[in-house]
Order: sequence, then C-alpha cells, then structure tokens
Amino acid sequence: MMMELDCLPFYLPGDHLKICPQGYTCCSQEMEEKYSLQSKDDFKSVVSEQCDRLQAIFASRYKKFDEFFKELLENAEKSLNDMFVKTYGRLYMQNSELFQDLFGELKRYYVAGSVNLEEMLSDFWARLLERMFRLVNSQYHFTDEYLECVSKYTEQLKPFGDVPRKLKLQVTRAFVAARTFAQGLAVARDVVSKVSVVNPTAQCTHALLRMVYCSHCQGLVTVKPCYNYCSNIMRGCLAHQGDLDFEWNNFIDAMLMVAERLEGPFNIESVMDPIDVKISDAIMNMQENSVQVSQKVFQGCGPPKPLPAGRISRSISEGAFSARFRPYHPEERPTTAAGTSLDRLVTDVKEKLKEAKKFWSSLPSTVCNDERMAAGNGNEDGCWNGRGKSRYLFAVTGNGLANQGNNPEVQVDTSKTDMLILRQIMALRVMTSKMKNAYNGNDVDFFDISDESSGEGSGSGCEYQQCPSELEYNATDHSGKSASDKTGGTGTRVGAQPYLLAVSCILFLVMQREWR
Repeated sequence: MMMELDCLPFYLPGDHLKICPQGYTCCSQEMEEKYSLQSKDDFKSVVSEQCDRLQAIFASRYKKFDEFFKELLENAEKSLNDMFVKTYGRLYMQNSELFQDLFGELKRYYVAGSVNLEEMLSDFWARLLERMFRLVNSQYHFTDEYLECVSKYTEQLKPFGDVPRKLKLQVTRAFVAARTFAQGLAVARDVVSKVSVVNPTAQCTHALLRMVYCSHCQGLVTVKPCYNYCSNIMRGCLAHQGDLDFEWNNFIDAMLMVAERLEGPFNIESVMDPIDVKISDAIMNMQENSVQVSQKVFQGCGPPKPLPAGRISRSISEGAFSARFRPYHPEERPTTAAGTSLDRLVTDVKEKLKEAKKFWSSLPSTVCNDERMAAGNGNEDGCWNGRGKSRYLFAVTGNGLANQGNNPEVQVDTSKTDMLILRQIMALRVMTSKMKNAYNGNDVDFFDISDESSGEGSGSGCEYQQCPSELEYNATDHSGKSASDKTGGTGTRVGAQPYLLAVSCILFLVMQREWR
C-alpha cells in the first residue's frame, strides 16, 4: 500500500494533469494515471481488511455454534440409547427405530427447517402410545385400525402425564431459537462478505487520488491527508454501505434478544441434555396408569380380540418396563458438545455483536483512523487538504446516500440505488423479523434461494471458495400456520426514502417466492 513513484527531477507546470492540482508538479500524466489505479486498489484493500475481520468473526462463531448444536443432538441420542438399552433391554431394541426417527427429525429440522416440530412430536407420542399399549396388553391382538384409534386418545387420556406437553413447548422454543440464532450468524457473515467487495465510482477514484497521491506530485510525500478531509471522501465513497447501518443495528439488537432467550428459558442444552430421562419418566407414567388407560381405550375403541392361549405374550411384569431409571442429576452429566457450553458460546457472541453495532456508519472513521490513510485529529494545520499543506475547512457530511448531495469532495448520484446493498438490507430486515418471531417462541422456516444470491455492485464476490447462498425466510407459528412478516412498515429513517420503493418491490417479489 502507499506506492511511491520517482518524481521527475524537475518541476513543470501541471497543465497536463487531469485530477491533481495543476500548479507546478513533478508528476507526469503517466504517473498520475498509475497513482489513480493505486489509490483505487488502496481503498478497496483497506475497506476489505476491515470487513474481512468482521466477516471472520461471524464465520467462526457460526461454525462453532453449528458444531455445538449438531454434537449436542448426537450426544443426546447416544445418551438415550445407552440408557434405554440398560433400562429396557430387548424391548427397547425392538422399538429403537421410533427414537431414531425422533432424533432424525430433530436433526432434519436444525439442518433444513422443513419439519413442523409440534406435529412431529405429537406423532412421536402417538406412535409410542401404540407400541406401549400393545406391550401392556400383550394378551390381545390389535389391528392397525385399532391402534390408530388408540393414538387418537393420546391428548385426551394423557397416558404419559404432563411430559409431552412440557417437552413439546421446551423443544419447539429451544430449537427455533437455536436454529434461528445460528442462521442469523450465517446471514451476518454473508452480508459482510458481499458488501466487503467495493467498486468505487470514477468520482470516488478521482477523490481518492487527490487525497492520497496528489500531495506526492507537489513533493509532499510525508504529508498525510487531513482527518476531516478523509472523512468526507470515505463517506462519499461508502455512501451506499452507510445505508446498511439502520437495518444492521436492528438486526444486531434482535440477535441480542434471542441470545438472552438462549441463556434462559429457550436454552437448548438444558432441554436436550435430560431428554432421555424425561422420555423415560413418560414411559413410567404410562406403565403406572396402564390399567386405567386401557380400560378407557377399550370403552372408546371397543373390546380387543384375545390372542389364542398358545400365543399370549408374556406378562408385562416380566417385561423390561418394570424399573424406573435412576433420577437425573445435572452435575453427573457435564457438557462435552464441541468442547464448550451454550452459555460460554452465547456470552462470547454477545460481546462480538455489541462490538459490531454501528459498524457501517463508523466504517469511514475506522478507515481514516488507519495511520496509512490520514493524519490524526491533532494535526489539523500540517496535513494535506487536497490542494496544499493546510487546514481543511469544510464540515464533515453525514453518513448514507441521502446526505451526500452536500459532500464537498465526492460527487455522488443520490438518485442511483445499489441493488446489491438493497438485497442485503432486505436480508437483514427479513432476518430481524424472524429473530423477533423466534424470541416470542414462534417457528421459522428457511428456504434456499441460491439462484438469487448472485449480484454485482458494492460487493458481489465471496472471499472464500464456497459462497453460501442467501436465504429466504418464512415465519410460522407452532401449528405451522403462516405468521405475518413485519418487514415493510416500521423503522424507516429519514434518508432511506430513495430506497423505499425499490425495497418494497423486492419485498413483494420475495414474498411471492415464499408461497410457491
């Protein structure tokens, strides 16, 4: 960075210069052109450096969360299998696919989101009731139709006690929050990755040349640009990125809200770690209430047909459901998922989220704070102001596209929108809405729209070999009914008006795709 070319051994009138001041200069036209290209590369490099640091934070945290959640599910399934083999023996082994299906569906929900958790859990308990009803009434023959009738009594008779209701609520809220939070980290990673690749306009490139290298043409190689001068140029060159700030901050706030849920009532670790004991308790409840449950089922579904004497199964007293498993003691089961705990992960991410707030509005200042780009605030008289070594007199303009009409250094077309930035604003806005749904315990479905993930503009490339697809999101309540997205009507600040119509159009198209 900061290329230095050998000046001409003499000074001459600068009439040949197109961008730099045309007083006496030691730069040729070719040198000015090379400096122009270099200033553009310098700008792209310093912006990418700042964004890459933030992108790496979100990428690493997403990877850690993803590993943790997947390993937590694996550990919970293994724990249940080990416990049930020990407690229920052969009868569990004969019915183990029921529990394998349960964990398979939980994994599928976390990975793909294409599972209605409440319906899946209700189906699990209904199937478990059918299996257990047959075991505790092994002297009878039950047809598939009869067992279907039995399953209809799951809610009415509550054969498993209150465990299914509590577990359904806990699992649904915990999985929704965990998956949504992980996806939020992925969205943040993707947004930063896409926006980090900047393509400065010709006007921005000219301003960068004047700021960084035109001083060299006057022999002022060691004189750095004035801080406020740099600030105006960066705010002009990063005008579109500045418009991300409002939705970005809303998104960060929503992530912090869900993080609080993960630390408290929606803690997936506290739900999954003892799930084997909870299901075992439910099975014992069924065993203890089997006589009353059977009698009511016989009344509702009709008397079953006895098996022939030679085929009567052994008595339930001889079965494997005769002993309750030992009580659950949390201190006996330390967390080993991904070598950490949910609390530690969330605490770390909360700290990083707070640091990432206002990233886009502070990006111009962050760039200018780099000693390679500008002089410090304390050096106001001995800095380069674009024309000479003197104090910079213009006020610093505001952030965002709408404020650039008065920028004294960079000519910005405030009527021209950046579609890639608009897509990122849309992604943040929709994800924020889903975060709020997850915070309230409502289900969220995620749909891949990778065919729409490409684009050019401020940042159309991926820094890594695998470019993650953008995601489209659809919120549903626990019953699977669609919930309204609150993405269009609130929180629009002054200065966002040039984007409003375009954003609304994109929102309409995205919502159309959700109902395909």
